[in-house]
Amino acid sequence: MKKTIIVFSLLILALLVLFQFIKYTLVSGDLQTEYVMAIIAIIFFGIGIFINKKAQNKQQTSVKKEINYKKIEDLGLSKREYEVLQQVASGLSNQEIADKLFVSESTIKTHVSNVLVKLNAKRRTQAIQISKALNII
Repeated sequence: MKKTIIVFSLLILALLVLFQFIKYTLVSGDLQTEYVMAIIAIIFFGIGIFINKKAQNKQQTSVKKEINYKKIEDLGLSKREYEVLQQVASGLSNQEIADKLFVSESTIKTHVSNVLVKLNAKRRTQAIQISKALNII
């Protein structure tokens, strides 16, 4: 967080210095308005590319987690219970999961209940947190 604040503070400071320089050159008549606008556009374009690369690096590091299939077996989750857990993690309701997996809602409730017992969780959100901690979703 501190690093982000420092980077943005330096960017703002650099822009203020640039604006003062441009103001000076415009007052003295050395630079035309079109060049000033082009310089500002290029600077903001560069800042946008920099911020985009930073955001993409953060996304790539979070995606690289491997699923621990051994832990899934150790917990005793069946394939269908694991599918239901994945759908729960994506935020679907019991009815939506039932429609997607072509089973009844009561079957999904049973699977969710089994998953909660096997993960020792009291709520769906807690099951998702435990699953993420165990690297199974």
